[in-house]
Amino acid sequence: MEERARRIVDTAIELAELGGFEAVRLRDVADKASVALGTVYKRFRGKEDILIAALEREMETFDMMIRTYPIPGDRPVERVAQFFALATTALCAKPNFARAVLRALSAGDPSLTERVTRFHTSVGTLINLTIAGEGNAPPNDQRIAFLLQQIWFAQLVGWMGGIANEDSLVEHMRYAAQLLVPMALDVP
Repeated sequence: MEERARRIVDTAIELAELGGFEAVRLRDVADKASVALGTVYKRFRGKEDILIAALEREMETFDMMIRTYPIPGDRPVERVAQFFALATTALCAKPNFARAVLRALSAGDPSLTERVTRFHTSVGTLINLTIAGEGNAPPNDQRIAFLLQQIWFAQLVGWMGGIANEDSLVEHMRYAAQLLVPMALDVP
């Protein structure tokens, strides 16, 4: 990411964490990032686009961490439960930013569909690597990872709306892993 785009994304993260989705006004982003408003529009279509770019950057860091330091454990279910605990903690460490990103992800903007799909695919890939464990080939069938990350996303939306807290979200993901991960291991 080039320097001005990085400053724009950094500023959007900062503004989102201070005041949520509504606080990421493009004029404020441009001003605080010390770029012209036209520069913001030249690189991003809107605040959802900037927030998705921020999420992509956070996801790259998380991806690198998981690939560099695979989640230890003998049992796939425990590794997957730990994966979701780590991912949830990482995302919820900046709660207003997380809520803003979730809102951007669920906005349904057709121009962002490819990037949202790429995010979900990345999460699914990491889940499959976690199911497999260090040194093993991930399952060929992507459906269990897809279902797990869809449950996680739904749980995050519930967290965003105040229906669930972080602990209950992690516990629900542990339960989902107990139910679904054995199926991933039995798929021919």
